[in-house]
Amino acid sequence: MAENRPLYLGPRLRRLRREMGLTQQAMADDLEISPSYVALLERNQRPVTADMLLRLAKTYRLDIADLAGDDGEDYTRRLTEVLRDPIFADIDLPALEVADLATSFPGVSEALLRLHSAYSREQQALAEQRAAGPGLDENEPVREAQYFLASRRNYFHAIDQRAEDLAAEIEQAGGAVAWLGGQGVRVRFLPPDVLMDSLRRFDRHNQQLLLADTLDGASRAFQIATHIAHTAMRTEIKQTLRAESFSGRATATLLLRALAGYGAAALRMPYGKFARAAEQRGYDIDALCSLFGVSFEQVAHRLTTLQRPGEERVGFFFIRVDEAGNVSKRLDGAGFPFAAHGGGCPLWSVHQVFRRPGEIATQWLELPGGERFFSIARTVVGGGRGYGRPRVIRAVALACAAEEAGRLVYAGKADPASEPGTPIGVTCRLCHRAACTARAVPPIGRDVLADDYLRAAQPYTFAES
Repeated sequence: MAENRPLYLGPRLRRLRREMGLTQQAMADDLEISPSYVALLERNQRPVTADMLLRLAKTYRLDIADLAGDDGEDYTRRLTEVLRDPIFADIDLPALEVADLATSFPGVSEALLRLHSAYSREQQALAEQRAAGPGLDENEPVREAQYFLASRRNYFHAIDQRAEDLAAEIEQAGGAVAWLGGQGVRVRFLPPDVLMDSLRRFDRHNQQLLLADTLDGASRAFQIATHIAHTAMRTEIKQTLRAESFSGRATATLLLRALAGYGAAALRMPYGKFARAAEQRGYDIDALCSLFGVSFEQVAHRLTTLQRPGEERVGFFFIRVDEAGNVSKRLDGAGFPFAAHGGGCPLWSVHQVFRRPGEIATQWLELPGGERFFSIARTVVGGGRGYGRPRVIRAVALACAAEEAGRLVYAGKADPASEPGTPIGVTCRLCHRAACTARAVPPIGRDVLADDYLRAAQPYTFAES
């Protein structure tokens, strides 16, 4: 005797409705039922009756056999295949439990299948990249250097402490130029063409630090501080790098440059003095520029480093992009999800500040996982000191956790919990916001639907799993 079982078609019904571009209200009108009943059917809280099955087939001209197929059996089969992956080998997964999950919780089943699909495709992409052979990715040293800095929250205690001691010596000597003079080094300012378009060069034979005379005051001071970092802080920088092994010399060279810049910033903005001023001024970047005689971008850099144990301040992520969207710098002082890939979402105001150069734009942000941030963005200008010399306009942005935004003058008295956040993604390939009209490419792990039934406003529509 045949077994009479209730027919549950929730996920299949939901896929059908979405593929045809229908709302629950529209489907309810077509089937002459209530929207709440459609919702119950889609959540498998009501079985599909024979009458409802006939209505679906007649209204949408579908084959009853295709509609009435057992989703539970299909999910069970697919989940069983997925759970054979070696990553699950040490977990006891009885067949009965898998069947119960597929039948009783189709939504959870869809989520697991989608996650595994994304995982498998990413693993395949990584395997293909590695199979191509080492050394073919010219940006690998840059990424390796970024990971090194991010893994340490962009804070290096030995360098910062040495910089504070040196800053006190320099102040007592009457300034960096006078301090270098005491070390037997003369500072000279020369036209860029004499320096062969260099900004800074150290003439070791004559013990002269040569600087381009077109640099502004903040840039001159920073280049002098960079030279001091390369010489007087060499031991601390080398020890920091010696503790790690890198895939190639290029990574070590990039990090030597980055840590010298870190040391220069620490000299110009000593940790204790700068951290106190930042807190007192509400992290007002322009005010800090005036107090320490540095540039907007230099202050933004330094704000990412305030993670000394016991003296932590607001944690910031920093990014710098050009008008084409190329990311030329990332610094992470807070362990944010932006660290490895962030910066590619056009909905983030860092890509829009080029329209209003020099003005600060603030924005509340929300990632797909629900994490919320507060962002400050502005353009900065490099080069161009002299007629006919090329100027480079870039945008920089700082982002902090939304719950810390109240400590910033830029957030005013806003309540972070009540501020609506702009929904952004880390990058299109990792963002699963299906309704985003600004999407450039599909996310990893999602199958794109054909548009014969429906052409949505967003560039792509996706299958359920």
